[in-house]
Amino acid sequence: MIPPLDGLQVIEGSAFVAAPSGGMTLAQLGADVIRFDQIGGGLDHGRWPLTEDGASLYWAGLNKNKRSLAIDLRDAEIQELLSALIAKAGTFLTNFPARGWMSWESLVAQRPDLVMLAITGNRDGTTALDYTVNAAIGYPAVTGPVDHPDPVNHVFAAWDVICGQTAALGILAADRHRLRTGHGANMTLALFDVALAAVAALGHVAEAQKLGTERERYGNDLYGAFGAMFGTSDGHHVYAVAISGRQWRSLVDACDASTAIEALAKRTGLDFAVEGDRFAARSEIAEVLGSWIAARSLSTVRERFDQLGVCWGPYQSFSELVENDPRCSLDNAMFRAVDQPGIGEYLTPGSPIAFDGALCVEPSPAPRLGQHSEEILGELGLSTVEIGRLVDGGSVAVG
Repeated sequence: MIPPLDGLQVIEGSAFVAAPSGGMTLAQLGADVIRFDQIGGGLDHGRWPLTEDGASLYWAGLNKNKRSLAIDLRDAEIQELLSALIAKAGTFLTNFPARGWMSWESLVAQRPDLVMLAITGNRDGTTALDYTVNAAIGYPAVTGPVDHPDPVNHVFAAWDVICGQTAALGILAADRHRLRTGHGANMTLALFDVALAAVAALGHVAEAQKLGTERERYGNDLYGAFGAMFGTSDGHHVYAVAISGRQWRSLVDACDASTAIEALAKRTGLDFAVEGDRFAARSEIAEVLGSWIAARSLSTVRERFDQLGVCWGPYQSFSELVENDPRCSLDNAMFRAVDQPGIGEYLTPGSPIAFDGALCVEPSPAPRLGQHSEEILGELGLSTVEIGRLVDGGSVAVG
């Protein structure tokens, strides 16, 4: 099939997670994404985890399916070439400071229908990172054990990842607008605003504002419904959830707990067909269900839960995920075994969006830094002699 974003070219000036993940999302749907970096690599080129040889698995993971241009960003001639490259492509994604030659005003003068999205930390342009945003947004106050006195961070860069997806969506929306009207778009996207939008959408802002309540810590329990962690007889842990009525009935039946749960409902006067009542009695319910689970191995629990359609999942480390879960293997049509230069072969996903059940773009390795420098500059109209001069002068690097 022709990839859905075939024909869309995006120039990416980026570092870390938000902008690179947005560019990768577009690339994995068929866009030609050209990432430019300072010669030697930008701030994220050597981020952990690293191989023994110092190659960044982080950088490789976020730059699949892209092309790489390595240049000296301080060189005035290179800045002119990058401006021309952005004008030719017509679409620019960045989290670099949008000023000087990289400003909207400068770039749109060369391409009137330019689509540009600049990611910032805060709406006023000041700095913020996922970790500082998360600290301020409220979740650490309700994350962690019930009796833990201090805020607890989560390790997943959630706001960065959501920001990247939002950036990709913004570019597609602006490109559609350009196709319909002929007009470009000057877009800014603040990381903190992304988090605010998500927190407000999930009701947390209204909860604090209208109810005047402060969300408590509930540990691993699922707020407002039933979800709990259980231990198995062979030392594993699982998480079982019952939000819908069907999920609740499946879980109770799987644990042979109908009689005990009916007795608990009668004793408490609660109706466990109601989510809130299940939450109110979560400790007593977990005790009833947990006795069945604790007496059985993970394999037995798995078989029983899957047989009766329970919504559940095992707790797994990253290593256990890779070693034991068929969803993280070539059995999953999203994955391919890709040979990444400098790293070797490992599982690499394509886009999780399946078109007619299949990948629309095969995942390809992240490029070597500057791997496509000559190719990209040639497409811009530079001759072999001109490219050679820039390489020999140290303004362009080839990988």
